[in-house]
Amino acid sequence: MQKAVLVLFAAGCAAWGQNNATPAAPGNDTGSSNALAYYHFALAHMYAEAAGEPGGREYIDKAVSEYKAALKADPNSSAISDELADFYIQAGLLADAESDAQATLKQNPKDLAALRLLARIYMSQIGGQQNRINQDMLMKAIEQFKKITEVAPRDVGSWVMLGNLERASQDSAEAEKAFKKALDVDADNEDALTGLSLVYLDLGNSQAAADMLQKLKNPSARTLQRLAEAYEEMKEFGLAADSLKKSLALNPPDAAAVKKALAQDLISAQRYAEALGIYQELVDDDPMDAESYLRISQIYQQQKKFAEARAALNKALAIEPENIDLLYNQVGILEAEGKTQQAIQTLKDILDSTAQKNYNPAQRGMRVKLLEGLAELYRDGEQTEQAVDTFRQMAQLDPDQAPQSGAQIVETYRVGHEFGKAQQESEADLKKWPDDRATHIAHADLMADLGKNDQAAAEVKKLMDGKNDLQTYKTLAEIYEKGHKYDDAAKSLDAAEKLATGDDQKEDIWFMRGAMYEHMKKVDLSEAEFRKVLKVDPESAAALNYIGYMLADRNTRLNESLDLITKALAVAPENGAYLDSLGWVYFKLGRLKEAEENLRRAVAKTPGDATVHDHMAQVLMAESKIQEAIQEWQTSLKNWETGAPADLEPAEVAKVKANLETAKGRLAKEAKQK
Repeated sequence: MQKAVLVLFAAGCAAWGQNNATPAAPGNDTGSSNALAYYHFALAHMYAEAAGEPGGREYIDKAVSEYKAALKADPNSSAISDELADFYIQAGLLADAESDAQATLKQNPKDLAALRLLARIYMSQIGGQQNRINQDMLMKAIEQFKKITEVAPRDVGSWVMLGNLERASQDSAEAEKAFKKALDVDADNEDALTGLSLVYLDLGNSQAAADMLQKLKNPSARTLQRLAEAYEEMKEFGLAADSLKKSLALNPPDAAAVKKALAQDLISAQRYAEALGIYQELVDDDPMDAESYLRISQIYQQQKKFAEARAALNKALAIEPENIDLLYNQVGILEAEGKTQQAIQTLKDILDSTAQKNYNPAQRGMRVKLLEGLAELYRDGEQTEQAVDTFRQMAQLDPDQAPQSGAQIVETYRVGHEFGKAQQESEADLKKWPDDRATHIAHADLMADLGKNDQAAAEVKKLMDGKNDLQTYKTLAEIYEKGHKYDDAAKSLDAAEKLATGDDQKEDIWFMRGAMYEHMKKVDLSEAEFRKVLKVDPESAAALNYIGYMLADRNTRLNESLDLITKALAVAPENGAYLDSLGWVYFKLGRLKEAEENLRRAVAKTPGDATVHDHMAQVLMAESKIQEAIQEWQTSLKNWETGAPADLEPAEVAKVKANLETAKGRLAKEAKQK
């Protein structure tokens, strides 16, 4: 929202000297025709253009004088006051403008021209440093527009701007009131309807936003784009795409940008062929459009057409051979192909080739992103020390990233089952950044892993601040679940769901509740929660896999289980957990060859998972590969022993030990028979 608001305010301050059109006649506000006002306004406009030319500073005073004369002749004209304000802004005369307006208002607090001038001056200063909103100027602008609407209650434009300002201040209730006031005057006002729809989007009511925009009888291209945004929030990407198609039919000035948005919605709607067609049109129109070639590559990557993906990417690289985003996409293709080591090496090569002594902020940000990607590849490949070293490089490159990097290092050691190192890092981080949220969450997660559930929960509860409580409740639920405190976990998830504003935020909560019910052996309730996820996102690989695995593990509805897991792997074919699920359902179906094939891949992907080794051992035992089965069960026990204390499941460990002893006995018996 902040970026959109800053763009909106900037739009009111057109570049000095760029408006060469004949000035609109004053008096449009009241419907009157004021020849004297028009005369002075036209002169002012001419002097303003001259002032914008090289060496034209001498015309500044003349322009200001004529604008003031025009306002004197027609004090109710917003066109004159707006252009005078813009002229002051571009001429760098903000102090003079504010002083003039304040002096006028002392004599007449209801002077409409002075109020408008002051409001525009404050608006011009709302965009602060680093694209942040200047809250002081925002509040001052709101105050002025409230006064304007008191003096001119039928000024629709001022009501609309007040609504935009209130929305920028995150006061949705006041923004809604302002837009409705504008609609009371002009029920079909496009800006008011659009603004009100955005308020509803802010409140998470996408349906109300869409309904508001659909009231327009002849929506403009811009309104259709807003309608598409509402549908996107509702995850109705097909409807969003259809709205953008209608927008394109009206020949909007930003047609290329609309086409790119349309293509993205088509991708989200899984209408890949149409999306490819749009991107092909874009590159046909502009053969140097490297970004569209990149998107084409990514679509092919999604479709597992890796040769086509590389071909499109190579076209993009031929245009921009040093574009980091394009180079990084090479890594994505390798990852999708399951070539983790090649992906790591490619990313290292990119980092080496782009290394330099000093970096500007943009270069530094991109390099941090690349380092983070490399660290995550290392971590996923269970190369713990390499991952830790790379995260440390992030902090060295950008000290502002140090707390986040520290939390990632703790997480890396935790995932790698090096709990001593994780605890050492975490305790040191707490001393360095005692007020950092990520640092406390990393420490609490570690304490929960170590079985110190009450301590972990207490630490997370202290993070409740009214701003991040949704995420805090989710973290708290995870901690309670690790400690098998399911009632507390359920309460935390219920609290999180109440704070969630849309299905996209609720998906995680439903998934977590489904996992909780599965751990409680309440399979029907668990499946119901995962089905909620799939209703919103039919392609959720995690939900598809979870239901499929539950069914396979309980030896029920095996054909349905196989179908669900296969769909999950179609989305993420190299996921070790999904490969384990596929191997397990094949085992339950008695298809041992396919079970072994997929479980061997799963073991290679997740060598630290005790359950995967147990599954592998059971398949090998069924195939009478007893020695290999023994090795897998021994590895499974080792992984249980080195894993997080909170994850230890004594009943499962007992089963592994019993199976191991049975296998050893059978091996000894066969050896004796020989």
